Order: sequence, then structure tokens, then C-alpha cells
Amino acid sequence: MATIEILGIEHSYELTGFASSSPTLVFVHGWLLSREYWQPLIERLAPDYQCLAYDLRGFGQSISGSAPETDAAKSFNNSLIIGSELQPSSAATAENLDSTFSNKAQNFTNSYTAVAYAKDLIILLERLNVSSAWLIGHSLGATVALWAADECKKRIKGVVCINAGGGIYLKEAFEQFRAAGQQLVKIRPRWLCYMPLIDLIFTRANVVNPIPRQWGRQRVIDFVTAHPAAALGTLLDSTTEEEVNRLPPLVSQLTQPVYFFAGQQDQIMEPKYVRHLASFHPLFQTDEGNVLEIPNCGHLAMLEQTDIVAREIRSILGRHG
Repeated sequence: MATIEILGIEHSYELTGFASSSPTLVFVHGWLLSREYWQPLIERLAPDYQCLAYDLRGFGQSISGSAPETDAAKSFNNSLIIGSELQPSSAATAENLDSTFSNKAQNFTNSYTAVAYAKDLIILLERLNVSSAWLIGHSLGATVALWAADECKKRIKGVVCINAGGGIYLKEAFEQFRAAGQQLVKIRPRWLCYMPLIDLIFTRANVVNPIPRQWGRQRVIDFVTAHPAAALGTLLDSTTEEEVNRLPPLVSQLTQPVYFFAGQQDQIMEPKYVRHLASFHPLFQTDEGNVLEIPNCGHLAMLEQTDIVAREIRSILGRHG
């Protein structure tokens, strides 16, 4: 793991291989997640492409310049191995993490819009001398990727949106989603990491079939340790009527190729909403189209159907060079 400072915040990232004539593949994770979930996909693509994965500001390890494995992660993994419950020392660790987050909060920018995160991404690409890139974003990360593509058309050659769509503001549905999300962010006690078997619940959330337990553990860690301001700010800023209605015009004006991957059983972002947003891009009207519906897949396509996602990304890159 490496870190780089962007607007006063240490961002964690991983960059594989060496720059070549092919574009660098840049992976942007979604809400309450981290760069970790891209690893299976990167393993399949890295032999032929340079790959860059990073943690968005306030998520994963882009919180306070933490070590590769946070104290919370270490304690959580140890508790799984020895079957222990939360011990006093672990509780102290949780309190220390809270203190760290509180002290660091003053250094975070006030904006958690997708546009603000897109600017972080563009700075990252500039600092790492990535001159040609395809962005691959999941859920909220796809929205960040779309805005970055609009801001930096020469550097960003195309976008692949995974489990992402929308562009339709349904007042009642969004109000319920925002209210539920706010409660979810508030009830994230640090001791949740140490609750026996809690990771098994996270292996089943928002997916068709349970994902491997290691990803359940990772989801717990990322859920608990996400910076409160970032977790709440991204939720609220990305679900306003104004922000939702900005997506269709954004997609329609992009000159780069943009593709959308939908999970057929995704209940967070149903395929009809993916197709709706995709329809605003010129590629939607071509014989080839720009929407792929993946069978037996929920909201984590990069983990649930890694081989299909990797194959389709290779196909897209082959068509567009």
C-alpha cells in the first residue's frame, strides 16, 4: 500500500505494473466500501493492464493515513481466529479510533458531492502521471467516475459503471432511502467488529448468493470505520433532487464511451434504472448497445461474477483501444 496527499488528506492507493501504451484501469469503489473489493478483478486484468485502485476520502484507509491494516481490522480478524468476544483492550482500541476520527474530521473538506470526489480523482491521476485512463466505478463510485470523465476528457478515455444508474428522482422513495441511510450511519458501534459471526450476515447482504467470508469480514470493517462525516455527507449530497437530475444531462454530454453493467437481481440499483441512465448516452442507440445485464448477480458484480465482469471489460477495451 502507498499513500499520497490530496487536499490535505492522505489517500491510500495501489498501483500495479508499469505504464504502457494501453490505458491505466482506475477503480473507484462505492459507498461504505473500499478499494479491497477490486482485488479479484485486478488479479484478472493486471497481467495486461496497469491497474490503480484507491480509497475515497473518508473510506477504507484514506481516513487518517492509517497503517495497511487498522487496529480494528487486526482485532476483528484475531477475534474470528480465537473465537473471542470484545475484550477491554479491544474496546480501548475502538475508543482510540473514535478519537482519531474526531481529530482528523477538521481536515476534511465540507463537500462530499460526487463532483468533489471527482476532483480528488483527477488530482490523483495527475500526481501519479496517469495520462490515459479508463475509469471503472461501482455504485456511487460510478457517479464519481462520470463526473471525472466530464472534467478531464483528454485524460479519461472511457467509463464502465458497475451496479450504477438512476437519474430519476422519486420523492417518497428517496426520502425513505435517506432516512434509512442516516440511521444506518448512526448505529455503527465499534464493538460490532467483534461480534461473533457478524461477518456471515454481511456475506449475504445485497447479493444473490453468499460471498466468501473474507469479504464479509471486510464489509464489516469498512462499514464500521468509514468516517462519519464522509459516510453521511456522501449519502445526503448524492441523493438530493438536484444531484439526481444532473445525471442524465451529464451522461448525454460525455464524448467518451460509457458502459453500464447491471446485476439482474440487484435490488439496490435495479436494471431498469441502469438502462434509464444508460439511454442518455449515444452508445445506447447503437447495435452494440452499452448495457450488460449479468445473471445471478446482485449489487456486488465485481465479487459475485468476477469472470464475466473481467471478460466484458477486456472486450470493451479491445473495441476502443
